[in-house]
Amino acid sequence: MEFPKAADEAIEAFCRLPGIGRKTAQRLVQHLLKHDAFQAERFASSIADLHAKIHPCKQCYHITEKDRVLCAICDNPLRDKQQICVVEDFMDVFAIEQTRSFTGVYHVLYGTLSPISGIGPEKLKIAELFHRMLGMDGPIELIFATNPTLEGEATAMYIKEHMPAHIEVSFTRIAKGMPMGGDIDYADEITLGNALSARVHF
Repeated sequence: MEFPKAADEAIEAFCRLPGIGRKTAQRLVQHLLKHDAFQAERFASSIADLHAKIHPCKQCYHITEKDRVLCAICDNPLRDKQQICVVEDFMDVFAIEQTRSFTGVYHVLYGTLSPISGIGPEKLKIAELFHRMLGMDGPIELIFATNPTLEGEATAMYIKEHMPAHIEVSFTRIAKGMPMGGDIDYADEITLGNALSARVHF
């Protein structure tokens, strides 16, 4: 038996979201139909408001409220503006902030270099990073927190190699290795090799 057209369109819309299969989409539509129309309208309104009420920070490209020019991190005078952590996506900012271990600022690239997918440097916020750093007084620490993938490493290397020569900058990379509570015998050779290379004094 087929779903009513409106329900099927809602299912298809949910299926376009990452990680949502048809069965999950059907359950979500079922949940919305079980409750009154007001809840469904509030849900739809909150999604519709995303682009209307949120935009990228003009400096780091993290997301912020539409009525703000800078995000709360860039606007915070207590943050170390000479430390810039380069991340792939704005969700990475939230993940690092949860550690409460970093007091610098961020720069969101919105992806990584991927020639196979047609993603070159012009499609990322790399030129904006260089422009931002040109207006700063050194020394600057650029911390690469891109994912430990071929694309993430290539993107970090591209930025390092194309950094304007007259910018006083040091490059660092977040450590890679064994997770807390992990078993050495279950670690792959790359993870274990990174853990040995990034060992610290004890």
